[in-house]
Amino acid sequence: MARVYVSIGSNINRDHHVRAGVHALQHDFGILTLSSVYDSQAIGFDGAAFYNLVAGFSTAMTVQQVADTLRKIEDAHLRRRDGPRFSSRTLDIDLLLYDDLVINEPGLRVPRAEILHNAFVLAPLAEIVPLLKHPVSGDSYADLWAVFDQDSQALTRLEYFDWCEGQATAPTQK
Repeated sequence: MARVYVSIGSNINRDHHVRAGVHALQHDFGILTLSSVYDSQAIGFDGAAFYNLVAGFSTAMTVQQVADTLRKIEDAHLRRRDGPRFSSRTLDIDLLLYDDLVINEPGLRVPRAEILHNAFVLAPLAEIVPLLKHPVSGDSYADLWAVFDQDSQALTRLEYFDWCEGQATAPTQK
């Protein structure tokens, strides 16, 4: 069984789509390890703020099967692919890590470069797998987060996110 980590994000009806994405991942992959939900500003374009988190799971699927399943989940939640790369999204699920594989092929890059560049990916990874090491740098996610310029990207960890109903509440700066 491979251990996989994915990022989940939405800035369109984000409460609904983040919940729906998590439920779809549970349906397809079973038990998930979930980080806190984070509120972050759009990066690379002017748009509404995102909710982001990281989920981990074990699977017998190949890396390509996982990538295909993630794309199908996005498509089922009306993910648009005909606009600019950096744009608003109903649901964005990116494959971050698949065990310690390093793949650099068109359409499939693992580990995902955003891990080292975006607080909304690195902070949740450091939260749930602080001692896990990045397969290229060899540094733990806790160490990578400790040296990340945390003032460069606003990130707010939500103290509470009701996975069944209602809204996320009680944001705090992180």
